[in-house]
Amino acid sequence: MDVLTQYAWIGWIVLILLFATIEIFTLEMTFLMLALGSVGGLLSGLFGIPWWAQFIVAAVIAVALIMTLRPPLLKALRKGGDPTRSNIDALIGADGSVVRTVSSVGGQVRLSNGEVWTARLSPITEQRDVPVGEAVLVTGIDGATAVVVPLERKPE
Repeated sequence: MDVLTQYAWIGWIVLILLFATIEIFTLEMTFLMLALGSVGGLLSGLFGIPWWAQFIVAAVIAVALIMTLRPPLLKALRKGGDPTRSNIDALIGADGSVVRTVSSVGGQVRLSNGEVWTARLSPITEQRDVPVGEAVLVTGIDGATAVVVPLERKPE
C-alpha cells in the first residue's frame, strides 16, 4: 500500500490530462472541475497524504467547484451567443406571397427573403384555397414544406 501512495502522483497527472482533453471537446465545464479536483488530489499527495485521503480531497474540491464555479462559467460562456435566428428558426414568422394557389394539401409561396417554398395551409386556419398574390405568414416548417396562414389585408 505504501507503493500506491508513493506513486499516486502519476495517476493524478493522467487524470488531469484526461479530464482536460475531454473538456476541450465538450465545453461543459464539468471535466474542467474534475481536472481541478485532480490537481487538489495531486497537491495533497505531494504533502504525503495517504491515497484514500487524496481521493477524498479531489472529490470534495471537484464537487465544490461544480456547484459554485461551474454555473457562472457556463453563463459567461453562453453570454456572447449570436441572438440572430438562423436556418428554420429564421423562417418562422416570415411573410411571403402565394406563387401557386395554396391549399391544405399544397402550393407554393415566395418568402420575403426571396426563396420559393412548397407550402400548405396550417390546420388552425379555415380550410380554403389562398389565391396567387395573397400575403401569407409562415407559422411552421414541416420537412421541406412551409406551413402558412393567410394574412389579413390592411384597409387602404
